[in-house]
Amino acid sequence: MSMDVKSSFAALSYASARPATAPNAPQQSGGDTAMGKLANSFVNTLKSGEETAKASMVSGADPHALVQALASTELAVETAVTVRDRVVEAYQEILRMPV
Repeated sequence: MSMDVKSSFAALSYASARPATAPNAPQQSGGDTAMGKLANSFVNTLKSGEETAKASMVSGADPHALVQALASTELAVETAVTVRDRVVEAYQEILRMPV
């Protein structure tokens, strides 16, 4: 089974994201790895989309920028969900293996 570009981006971004339970926790060793950088990119995409949406509501920012920010945020979330689903599938396969 092969993953498309969208799925692989999501997997890398999702895997390197900080836990939501400790958003201000100091990064552990390995935060400078490729996965850590992709997680930071994922978080930055979400923050950028949120700030663009706020600016659009408050000051009437460019509607095209809002649509673009929402589309990139949607893509990031969809890829994170895809990665999560594949991790769960892999875990379930491991559980099904005979001991």
